[in-house]
Amino acid sequence: MATCKAIVLMLLILVAPALSGNMMSGPLRYDYYSSSCPKAEAVVRKTTGEIITKDPTMGAAFLMMFFFDCFTQGCDASLLLDQTEKDAWVEKSFMSSYLRAYGAVDEIKAAVEAVCPGVVSCADILALAARDSTTISGGFSFPMPTGRRDAMASIMYYDFEHSVPDPYSGLQTLIDSFAIRGLDVDDLVALSGAHSFGMSHCIGVVNRLYPTTDATMNATYAEELRKVGPLFNNNRVTDPNELSSQYYSNVLSGQVLFMSDQTLTSRNDTAAKVAFYAGNPLAWKVHFSAAMVKMSGLHVLTGTQGEVRKVCSAINT
Repeated sequence: MATCKAIVLMLLILVAPALSGNMMSGPLRYDYYSSSCPKAEAVVRKTTGEIITKDPTMGAAFLMMFFFDCFTQGCDASLLLDQTEKDAWVEKSFMSSYLRAYGAVDEIKAAVEAVCPGVVSCADILALAARDSTTISGGFSFPMPTGRRDAMASIMYYDFEHSVPDPYSGLQTLIDSFAIRGLDVDDLVALSGAHSFGMSHCIGVVNRLYPTTDATMNATYAEELRKVGPLFNNNRVTDPNELSSQYYSNVLSGQVLFMSDQTLTSRNDTAAKVAFYAGNPLAWKVHFSAAMVKMSGLHVLTGTQGEVRKVCSAINT
């Protein structure tokens, strides 16, 4: 009998042709490094696995970094640039307080550089690490197209702050944010499943606890969250380190952290999708995989655009 991982892979391959049109920007392709660096994906997979073995929360950190990078100016590794770079404007020192994968991506890049110097972009390493985190933390895999190149500048911090949906977002805000990037409601609900694991600061949920409990939040769950720490502190709320469709059952029972999670039940169509994924984990894995590939093509640099950075934190000199 085929394993769940194999079934997801086969189903994604069947829908892959549909992902190669409008969902892809530029000539991304599968096995892009098959000739130039045939060990690239294996090295990324091995190093990513070692990092997550040491710290299981890093699986979610890789996915979060990939999402944030793609949602700013595209999947171009712009968020990895140090703020000291003359052309880098996003304040990395601030970002690192909640995007924790900076050092880990550098570690993977160094491992790949040791095998194939100057060949594999940081943007592709981040995309592959996100895919491999899904495999390691979620138990299913999918092919990730590659061929991205790295940006030589990042956007102004003000623009970044207004690019990425926050935990307080309502449903229409989320839908609009995804729509301007060519991602639809199905992608929104499927990708929200990434909130099934990882870590969050209390500040992201405090508005649902004080001064009164949000009526959409399970009362027992709210009381447990209050025990984590006092108002406005820097404590972290830790979720399980497994990527899974359990998230959707939690949404239905009011046991999720963010308003941006619970708001998925505020409209009939999205609530129906949540209920469907709660009862059909395999369908969620297929749709999540497809949405990850679709997102991975957002405004990518290819061909002679950008560069392949030698280190992910700085442009080449």
